[in-house]
Amino acid sequence: QVQLVESGGGSVQSGGSLRLSCTVSGNTDSAYCMSWFRQAPGKEREGVAAIDSDYTTTYAHSLEARFTISLDNAKNMLYLQMNSLKPEDTAMYYCAAEAGFCRYTSGYYYTDVDFAYWGQGTQVAVSS
Repeated sequence: QVQLVESGGGSVQSGGSLRLSCTVSGNTDSAYCMSWFRQAPGKEREGVAAIDSDYTTTYAHSLEARFTISLDNAKNMLYLQMNSLKPEDTAMYYCAAEAGFCRYTSGYYYTDVDFAYWGQGTQVAVSS
């Protein structure tokens, strides 16, 4: 199993950028499918992007134009670079992991039940 700790959230103005980080510890020798999710107030948690151990990425909705997921296996770190942020991006952002390879290689179809390991979240607030 792995433990996940997110960091890098904060408050930014519309159009700004943030880089979220997720520190992965524990059994990092195994392959994991990693993903970022977010949950806005009063809404269900939704997937943002996923990355496989071979660095294949998939993105939800139209977020690929503004968000980039990346993985540094040497440092056991997962990242989410968020550019051109909008007020509707305001949410708690979570790092998630599931043992094995990612199920989908094109298109993002994951829900939170697809991932067994979760971090505690980092808050992102975007003001207009």
